[in-house]
Amino acid sequence: EYLSAEAWVEGCHGLGSAQPGGRTRYFFFPGFTPATGGLIGADAACAQWDERAARAWLAAQGVTGPAAARRLSLFTYGNAALPGWLEALAAGDEPWLALVPDGRTLRALGDWLGAPLAPGETRTRAALSVHALPFLAQDDYDRLLWSSHLNVVRGEDSFVRAHWARRPLLWQAYRQDGEAHLDKLEAWLARALDGLEAGAAGAARAAHRAWNREADFAAHWPALRAALPALEVQAGRFAGRLAEGPELAAALVAFAQSKIE
Repeated sequence: EYLSAEAWVEGCHGLGSAQPGGRTRYFFFPGFTPATGGLIGADAACAQWDERAARAWLAAQGVTGPAAARRLSLFTYGNAALPGWLEALAAGDEPWLALVPDGRTLRALGDWLGAPLAPGETRTRAALSVHALPFLAQDDYDRLLWSSHLNVVRGEDSFVRAHWARRPLLWQAYRQDGEAHLDKLEAWLARALDGLEAGAAGAARAAHRAWNREADFAAHWPALRAALPALEVQAGRFAGRLAEGPELAAALVAFAQSKIE
C-alpha cells in the first residue's frame, strides 16, 4: 500500500482480508515507525559523501554555475507556486544554482526563462542559475540529492531517498481527492519536525503547506531559508531515527515467509 506517516497505518499494517476461494490478502504498508514495513534502505556511500565529492560528481556531470552558489535540486509534479519562487530566488542577494533533471520541471523552468533549456545547458537570471541535467539513473539521482543544500522532491520514491541524503527537503505530495494528501503532509511534518525548535519548525510547516496548496510559497521562502541550517541538523537526526527501523525489502521478505512457513 502507499506510504504515509498517518497513525492509522500502524493499525492496518499486516492485517489480513479474506478473499473469495479461501485466500487471504494482507496489507503491507511502508512507513516511518517500527510498527510498519519501514523504508527502502540508504546507500552506505552517502555517509562518506562530502563537499569535495559533491563538486567532483557535479563536474563529471558537466554542471556549471557560480562556485559559491547554494545548490537546489528540483523534481516536482508541476507547481503553480514555482514561478513566484524562482522570481524570489533571482531577486535575492544570495546566489543559487537550481539543478533540474530532464522532465516536467525542466520544461517549467524553460517557460520561466523564456526559452527551452536542453540537458547540459546553464542559464542565469540575476542571482539564480539553472542547470539542466539529463534524466538520471537512480544512483546518480541519489548523488544529486547528496550534493544539494535543499532538495525539492515529490511523491514517494524521491521523497524517501531525500531523507537518506540528510539535507533539508521540500516535499510535494501526490494530490488526492478530498485533499487527503494534506493529511499525509501534516502527519509527516509532525514526525519529521519532532524536537525541532518552534521557529524553524513553524517556517517548515508554513512553507510545506503553501507549496502543497500551490499558493504564495514565495512569501514563506525568507523564513524557510533562514531555517535551513536548523533543518539540516534535524534532517540528520530524523534519518538516524529512521535507520533504526525496519528496512522495507527485508521486512517484506520476512513477512511473506511468515505466511508460508
